[in-house]
Amino acid sequence: MIKKLLVAYDTSKQAERAFDLALDLAGKYSAEVIVLSVATPAEPPVAVESEAMLENAEEYFGKAFAKLKEKAAAQEIAPRFEVRVGHAAEQIIRMANEEKVDMIVMGHRGKSFMQRWLLGSVSKRVLSYASCTVSVVR
Repeated sequence: MIKKLLVAYDTSKQAERAFDLALDLAGKYSAEVIVLSVATPAEPPVAVESEAMLENAEEYFGKAFAKLKEKAAAQEIAPRFEVRVGHAAEQIIRMANEEKVDMIVMGHRGKSFMQRWLLGSVSKRVLSYASCTVSVVR
């Protein structure tokens, strides 16, 4: 049974599709939905820069979250939204473990081909290391 879902959200079309799937599942299973967006810091990260980056990321994703909140409210679902700073796959897996989620729902690709080639695929890393079910939406 699915009681808690984590949606990895990066504002891409695939992430929006993942959010829609999570809403559908939440409606069917009366599951809690957590939406996580991750801001990736420059290397090497500095504490002051990380704090400023988190503030900027919260503002940026906050605007995107407003649209998601409306969509969820129409289905009488009240997701929790959170922004973290760090490596996306690591933060997604960490939150999934902390929250003991039953499923992670995420988009297949949110970055350009070059970014994926240089940094690796976040969805591939999450699939490899998550201890719960992972649904990757194309």
